[in-house]
Amino acid sequence: MTTHQAARRSGAGRTVVITGASSGLGQHCALHLERHGFRVFAGVRRAEDGERLRKESTSSRLQPVLLDVTDENSVRDAAATVAKEAGAQGIWAVVNNAGTCVSAPLECVPPDQMRDELNTNVVGPLAVAQAFLPHLRRTRGRIVNVTSGLGGIASPYLGVYATGQFAKEGMTDALRRELRPLGVTVCLIQPGAINTPIWSKVRETGNEAFGHVPGPLADLYRPAFERFLQANEARAQASRTRPEDFARGVRHALTATRPKTRYRIGPDAQAAAVLSRLLPDRALDRCLSALTKR
Repeated sequence: MTTHQAARRSGAGRTVVITGASSGLGQHCALHLERHGFRVFAGVRRAEDGERLRKESTSSRLQPVLLDVTDENSVRDAAATVAKEAGAQGIWAVVNNAGTCVSAPLECVPPDQMRDELNTNVVGPLAVAQAFLPHLRRTRGRIVNVTSGLGGIASPYLGVYATGQFAKEGMTDALRRELRPLGVTVCLIQPGAINTPIWSKVRETGNEAFGHVPGPLADLYRPAFERFLQANEARAQASRTRPEDFARGVRHALTATRPKTRYRIGPDAQAAAVLSRLLPDRALDRCLSALTKR
């Protein structure tokens, strides 16, 4: 291993930006990368979230930065701030982790809720990539886009979320192929079920969606949807995949001399990838039909 490779594999003070770092997987990842020598700019939407995250850190290598991926001015300001702080060393990588999860039957989802989901999960990450790419080209750096084990399978009642993940997967594939000649590496991280605060938010968004539709329509779906939520929460709580598994996957994508194009984190994410490739649509429909039984 050369000295250059050793430095790359250790992090060695390289500057990384991670969006959606105020809680959940983003917070775990930011703290993990800091512990492994990276200089981490942790994107948060509120100053108080940044202060709380700073108290969790173990060194001065972690610095919160205000970054709302749905606000183009916020994205531009964050890119300028990080570039100034990074100085001559430059910015090594961006981890597009910020995201939301709307869960509800598609017939019950208001169009504005779908727009908000796509703005956060697809348009926002593209805006972040565009803002930081001039800096990443100079360092021949990396973009890591976080999607989901649902990036290949659209589960009932997660259609809005799956739509965003499918789109982000396609965008990432195109970015990887477009940026390869320019020296920028692009990877995907696909985490399966991990017990984080997102699962309580899933229930909140579902209840919000039901609040916008007439009672008879809500009644058509509510019993099966409630069983789905309970099963989903139980699956997350029973999962042996941990946030540290996710963070290690991100670190490998940032440090490996030849990173994978896709990192599937957890056995359920790996199984979903196999099923989506091998099973015909009708067979996969039958596998998922238990979720929608009335």
